[in-house]
Amino acid sequence: MQIYDVIIVGAGIAGLNAALNLPEEKKVLILCKENSWDCNTFYAQGGISVAVDENDVNLHIQDTINAGAGLCDKEAVKVLCGEGRSAVDSLIQKGFEFDKDDKGNLLYTKEAAHSKNRIVHAGGDATGRQVHLFLMQKNPHPLMYKTTVIDILQKNDLVYGVRIFHQGKFENIYAKNTIIASGGIGSLYEYHTNAKTVSADMQGLAIECGCELRDMEMTQFHPTVFVNTDKARKQLLSESLRGEGAFVINDKGERFLFDYDKRGELSPRDIVSRSIFDYKQKHKKDTIYLSFENFQREFFKNRFPTIYYNLKGLGFNLPEDRVPISPAFHYAMGGIKCDLDAKVDKYKNLYVIGEVANTRVHGANRLASNSLLEGLVFSRRAVRKILQKNYDFIHIEFDEKSEILFKPNDKILKSELRTLMWNNVGIVRTKKNLKLALDKVDSMISSDIGKLLKLRLLTSKAIIESAIKREKSLGAHYIKN
Repeated sequence: MQIYDVIIVGAGIAGLNAALNLPEEKKVLILCKENSWDCNTFYAQGGISVAVDENDVNLHIQDTINAGAGLCDKEAVKVLCGEGRSAVDSLIQKGFEFDKDDKGNLLYTKEAAHSKNRIVHAGGDATGRQVHLFLMQKNPHPLMYKTTVIDILQKNDLVYGVRIFHQGKFENIYAKNTIIASGGIGSLYEYHTNAKTVSADMQGLAIECGCELRDMEMTQFHPTVFVNTDKARKQLLSESLRGEGAFVINDKGERFLFDYDKRGELSPRDIVSRSIFDYKQKHKKDTIYLSFENFQREFFKNRFPTIYYNLKGLGFNLPEDRVPISPAFHYAMGGIKCDLDAKVDKYKNLYVIGEVANTRVHGANRLASNSLLEGLVFSRRAVRKILQKNYDFIHIEFDEKSEILFKPNDKILKSELRTLMWNNVGIVRTKKNLKLALDKVDSMISSDIGKLLKLRLLTSKAIIESAIKREKSLGAHYIKN
């Protein structure tokens, strides 16, 4: 029986960068729910925000804290912004190439709530895809594909690995350290921009293991998404578009966002999302569009090739055509509580990194393009802590039990849950709707359901309960009494 030094659950930027920083001689296994590209990193368009130089670190810290609306942990933000340059430079030193100008200088762009251009990108709007491909190519450790984690093997204050479902059978996989890098909660919502594998399973397992989830009410909705598609993952239209000059307009071509905030299109995304939501509520016949009238075709194709060709496939001729948009769920600031080394309080050898984690680095509202940076920075910190190993590990074995993962009615209930979360726990919330949602989720949990749906429901319940407890609006959490 093999005992790994480290098991990593998830193959996005956080999980793969952790793997890259673990020595080749270590026994490491990366667990991947489907295929490696089924992760949010692969679809990330905007880029990686990073202080341009030492003089920009404090400004990046301040921008992050301002966007976080008073809920950020300042020490966590200092870590993110202070170590960000080193983390990005480490990628470059290993051979990754960001977009550059004709003189070989890094190109920086600007997104909402940033006070200056500090976002590096690759392949125009294909940063996530190119970073993911690079990390996959450099990864020295094995991956196990199409593997669903269904339990965390734990006793007292240690984790001994995970129970998985793989190729039609259940199996225990043991490790001295476990890193959860499984991403956020997108599949809980009817409209979202996340990969289909991002379904809040691990947050639910953390609840079952007694781990604390924090700030779960802080759910970020991206303001500019093309949702008129049958696919579960809706077409994100990057924040960088507005940073480079795209406009949000109504049927008449009017830029109405300035009626809500003096920064217009460059307001923080929670403000832009609520403004669009409110405007659509008040003007029910109006469709909201993203206009690209400021762009030249060749610049648009080179800077935003992914968006250009994806929308071309949907029948749009860009940049001439305006595209109808709606807000959609995008990112979870809340997650499994951990310290600044990514370690979960309750266990000596359990770590969480990336979107599934909560260090309070994002506070109540994530600053655009800080998410990929978080994955790079805190994965390295987790690895450093693991390599310091300061606890005794005596292996024990667990029963290899099977569980019923799916039951006949689960698909219908999943659909109902997504609609419920979108309507009652979405962009604008009320106490009444939140309590109705809680009652419905409790009813679903007590019904005859499979294990995986139960995990989704436990996470949904945590989001709803956190939203009920926070009675006043803050950041991405907007409650209307």
